[in-house]
Amino acid sequence: MGLLIKALIGAFVVVLIAVLSKSRHYYIAGLVPLFPTFALIAHYIVGAERSIEALRTTIIFSLWATIPYMVYLISLYVMINYVKLFTALATAVICWVVAAWLLILLWNKFHG
Repeated sequence: MGLLIKALIGAFVVVLIAVLSKSRHYYIAGLVPLFPTFALIAHYIVGAERSIEALRTTIIFSLWATIPYMVYLISLYVMINYVKLFTALATAVICWVVAAWLLILLWNKFHG
């Protein structure tokens, strides 16, 4: 049942983004994915199944996890000037993957 609720929340977010992207306030579609829907789920699960200290560590890591997202946004912003949309999106995702991988490596080095 919990998995179904999570899937419904995800579907709702996708529909909301689609509706907003067609409205005159299309730019708000960029804010919706930043609502902490999945962070709430992750933080609840960690907080309920682990210690408060584990939850604090997860929260701190989540703060650092905004860096790969910024890398994605900056690379997409730059790339859309030079290549087609699909290529720009693919490149930005690759940049996100590299930044996330580096974040995990550095986190494990200093906190592992």
